[in-house]
Amino acid sequence: MNFGTLRSRTRYAVLPLVILTGYVSAIAESGSNGNSLGNRQDGKRLFERETFAGNGRTCLTCHSRETGTISPSDARRRFQADPYDPLFLHDGSDDGRGRGATRVQKEATILVDMPLPANVTLANDANAKSVVLRRGIPSTLNAPALDPVLMWDGREPNLEAQALSAIRGHAQSGILPSDKDLRRIAEYQQTDDFFTSPSLRSYARGGPAPTLPEGRTDSEKRGRRFFEDRPLAPNSTAGHCAVCHSGPMLNQTSRFFPAPVPPGSRFQNVLVSEFNAAGNPVQDFIFRKPDGSTAVVSSPDPGRALITGNLADVNTFKIPSLRGIRHTAPYFHDNSAKTLEDVAAHYAKVIFLISDPSAPLILTPQDQADMVAYMKLLD
Repeated sequence: MNFGTLRSRTRYAVLPLVILTGYVSAIAESGSNGNSLGNRQDGKRLFERETFAGNGRTCLTCHSRETGTISPSDARRRFQADPYDPLFLHDGSDDGRGRGATRVQKEATILVDMPLPANVTLANDANAKSVVLRRGIPSTLNAPALDPVLMWDGREPNLEAQALSAIRGHAQSGILPSDKDLRRIAEYQQTDDFFTSPSLRSYARGGPAPTLPEGRTDSEKRGRRFFEDRPLAPNSTAGHCAVCHSGPMLNQTSRFFPAPVPPGSRFQNVLVSEFNAAGNPVQDFIFRKPDGSTAVVSSPDPGRALITGNLADVNTFKIPSLRGIRHTAPYFHDNSAKTLEDVAAHYAKVIFLISDPSAPLILTPQDQADMVAYMKLLD
């Protein structure tokens, strides 16, 4: 607050002192503890308003209060209001240099410049050290406090590192944040503003783990069977969603996942890059194996393989939590599913393809509607 703008008449003299005393008390509430009111306010300021002398972006530019991410409708609305919004600069633009905003309005993806592992080269440019990919913005709802795996490919080890990378890369900062700044941003992302339900907030603070809701309507109750941990049976779709969406946050493989994938795995390939519904450019990646031989992978985005250099990780991405999923559209690493209905339709194709060809499993329109109805319960 700028106290210099207050009038100096007697009846106003006490106002600055009262306000300042209250503010100092709030900061001192818990000393330097990250849960103090003063630290939360500082973290909120850094998240929502601090640009670090960059291109005008803040954390809030790409991580909205409502969804923790940006949808195509958000981008279109912001473009209509202000075509010079920082969202449309740099990696939010069509060419990565600030020209054009078609892609972000259609797909809400940004350009991510990923370093290539030492054993990976591009077929069309053997000297390239990195590759530009199109990815959606991971939601900040629930994840900061409840998911240790950050980013679609798991490349960031913690919230502070993630914030630093975003500030330096996406926001093109002119000054670097201090360790304290990064800590405050991380702390703020674990406050009440970032949870989709009281039960998840309680769980993050040591309370009981969330369980599967029973469902109220017939559709919700039918949908629940897809998400129950159970052995997969021939000619049955029960338990199929739980194979990859198990655990308290519904974001890890279950004990019923076919070998050799162990329970609790966080990365899987669900054929999003193979289908490439977003129509992203496909490139040829040459992987050099430990024995010196090579393999060519054609993909719009090889996912975690660009972190590990491992062919087994090609087109695998982080399994996202289903908790609060109705709030965080669009879906998948490339935002190719704009709605939960799109998600269900995608998995109908996946389940059909991976099932026994002699007796393929078919998710009917009713099955897909039941899955969607149940996912909307998962706060």
